Amino acid sequence: MSRILLINYEYPPIGGGGGNATQQSARAFARMGHQVYVLTAAWGDLPAEEIDEGVTIKRIPALRRRADRCSILEMMAFIVAGLVAAPPLARVWKIDVALAFFALPSAPIAWYLKRACQIPYAISLQGGDVPGFDPGRMRFYHALTGRVISALWRDAAAVVANSQGLAALAQAHDSGATIGMIPAGADLTGIAPKTSYKQDGPINLLFVGRLVKQKGLDVLIAALAKMDLALKWRLILVGDGPEWPVIAGEAARVGLADRLELRGWVRKELLPAMYREGDIFVLPSRDEGMANALLEAMAAGLPVVATRVAGTGEVVVQNETGLLVAPEDADGLSTALGALIQDESRRAAFGREGRKRVETTFGWDIVASAWMGVMDQVRARGVEP
Repeated sequence: MSRILLINYEYPPIGGGGGNATQQSARAFARMGHQVYVLTAAWGDLPAEEIDEGVTIKRIPALRRRADRCSILEMMAFIVAGLVAAPPLARVWKIDVALAFFALPSAPIAWYLKRACQIPYAISLQGGDVPGFDPGRMRFYHALTGRVISALWRDAAAVVANSQGLAALAQAHDSGATIGMIPAGADLTGIAPKTSYKQDGPINLLFVGRLVKQKGLDVLIAALAKMDLALKWRLILVGDGPEWPVIAGEAARVGLADRLELRGWVRKELLPAMYREGDIFVLPSRDEGMANALLEAMAAGLPVVATRVAGTGEVVVQNETGLLVAPEDADGLSTALGALIQDESRRAAFGREGRKRVETTFGWDIVASAWMGVMDQVRARGVEP
């Protein structure tokens, strides 16, 4: 039995895919019989410490103001608070191995624990913590932090990306680092698949994620504007972010405002019902690691229309679980969506095959077992001089 500390500045109910991965991994480790602890940021009126499904969660003050996103200042506050709080907690909990989700801001805390408490650590790469990811939005941030990120990778006993594409991007940034790959996962017990694909009203096109330029929602609006207006559909956006005014403005400009519905950021426990409300999951990203929302949508039995980018192309099987098009290709996206909107039997076939694919490859117990193999190796190696 290991005593594992998971470190992440976001943990449900706050955060996105990285927080969800932390929670699901922690719960799976606990089901395996390990003692599992989580160090994360305080938010709202959440308790400073609680036990959830066998996992001890400690929340430390870190200036967190929003549930759906975090500023650089808040990340820095989490690092400072974690450097103070982590060593005494690790000693009380008798931690023997740590796993940091995101190189920044989580891994500096693991790096310090290695020196203060002789605890070896691994890093889980999630996307934005890899230089070169989403270059339009994060180029300056990665230019400032790239050397620090490389140093944290090289000091860790293991560094693991959540897709082959993200691993290749990390390797391109630092050819001297050793980067493994374990995919993201989906909650198969908490997300029941659709039972019917019949639809009398408009087809619900569903997007779940942060409303940022990386997600390509501007291309999606352009694609929808190209479709035959006689097709009955509506676009449901679940999430929040700075691109919403741009998306809403462009939808109004092309006459689609009445077909667009913004649900905003929602708590994780409400998402399964929203997935089942959808008919087609759409992910027009310019860049991805491996989106948890994509895996969850497939777990819910949704057919997928997405862009062929790193991570996504490793999950969606063309013409079996969905349709893939090139990023920035509004014409291709429009054609793919139009084809599925009009083909109920194809939507059903893709959706059912998608659920099977997640069950056999991307269930959290499968993913956590792979991670536990890595953590056992990290613990066995100990802290090298």
